[in-house]
Amino acid sequence: MKSPILLPPSDNPRVPEPVAPFYHSLPLQIRFSDIDMLGHLNNGVYLTFMDLGKARYFNDVMGEKVDWHNIKVAVVNLNVNFYAPAYLDSNISVLTAVTSISKHSMTMEQRIVDTDSGEVKCLATTIMAGYDIQTASSLPIDPEWRTAISAWEQREM
Repeated sequence: MKSPILLPPSDNPRVPEPVAPFYHSLPLQIRFSDIDMLGHLNNGVYLTFMDLGKARYFNDVMGEKVDWHNIKVAVVNLNVNFYAPAYLDSNISVLTAVTSISKHSMTMEQRIVDTDSGEVKCLATTIMAGYDIQTASSLPIDPEWRTAISAWEQREM
């Protein structure tokens, strides 16, 4: 059984408590080209980092490489709140958890955090819906995914 990733309480009162424990973390490397004119990590790069976190999460949860050309979910909603800047020398990771699954969709929470201090840099909530690429129509969430995610998250989804 995996242990949850423990986060220190946030000093920022605007940062909400996590919806569920995190069991997945991906260390990130900030490159010089990721920095904007103000010396901060560009806000678009956060989204790229979260996509990396999603991909690694699903590969790890499914225990195999996911066939991304035949993926059966699509992002239908993404909300991001930025709380603190990251800089070129910041040590950051993206934490990822699926917080709920319904018949046709799942909700994921991701946080980019400073690995030294635990400070939350940003938080994203993503809704992904079951989707058939060939017919461009809605699908139920694959039961195999639901089972694997429930096992990874250590709770029934």
